[in-house]
Amino acid sequence: MTYEEKRVWIRLVVAVLGYAAYVIVIVGRLGDRALPDVPYTDALLWTVGLAVAASIAAETAVNTAPGASRATDERDREIGRLGEHVGRSFVVIGAVAAMLMAMAGWDRFWIANVVYLCFVLSAILGGVAKVVVYRRGVPQW
Repeated sequence: MTYEEKRVWIRLVVAVLGYAAYVIVIVGRLGDRALPDVPYTDALLWTVGLAVAASIAAETAVNTAPGASRATDERDREIGRLGEHVGRSFVVIGAVAAMLMAMAGWDRFWIANVVYLCFVLSAILGGVAKVVVYRRGVPQW
């Protein structure tokens, strides 16, 4: 497994676990309140911050492991570019959805959570696309 593929796996796992932790915290705070009334900003900011820190720590650990090589080649760059193109679709969907929700006067809770969900889906979809291409090869069009 190449260094870049390990980075893809780390980011994929961190994205899934981070979002799962966020959902667990929000559901835990729900109680008798309506969902938009749940305090979410601190959980959202901590989740994003800890996910970034966890990803950096895991990538650093992989990078400093004995025998680790950070060499990348043209295939890694192509896979990275393909995965970014695939994942970027959810960033656009999230931006458009947030814009429409803001114009319609939706609560900030929903707008923030749709944007966060689309970022996570972007990371997951892009990561899965990269893993599939690493395993099956770069498609030739």
